Amino acid sequence: MTGRRGPTERDNGGALDRVLLLTVLLGADMERDLAARGLTTARTHLIWEVHRRGPCTQRTLAAALDVSPRNVTGLVDALVATGFVTRQPHPSDRRATLVTLTDQGTRVAVDLVQGREQLAELLFAGMPGDTFAGFVEGLDVVLAGLQAALAAAEEQQ
Repeated sequence: MTGRRGPTERDNGGALDRVLLLTVLLGADMERDLAARGLTTARTHLIWEVHRRGPCTQRTLAAALDVSPRNVTGLVDALVATGFVTRQPHPSDRRATLVTLTDQGTRVAVDLVQGREQLAELLFAGMPGDTFAGFVEGLDVVLAGLQAALAAAEEQQ
């Protein structure tokens, strides 16, 4: 016996190793790109949400990012200091401010959208249709299982 599995034998550990390697490679690529722009993952997520939603309050951003309002304040402070967003008075609530993308923030958000599209093309354009469909279906099953396991673990706490 050579230790190799036949084409019909499952290697769940090997599959997980590939998924983990994929996350490491994608994460490293993303971190490198964001660092070159002077951003962190958390700051980029905030920019993405403001781009998607338009100007919004810090409370809305805290809910969208699933972090505390204090955490959002720190993120917004850093993004204001580096020129990606501004704070503007809310038109109907004197106590609130709106976080708005600057021209620089908008350019970065548009670049991120284009980069996402380019990466998707690079990764999937050469994949045959039936392979791609199976890949997406398999990912859906894996993600649903992981989300269910995480929800169950959270309920137990």
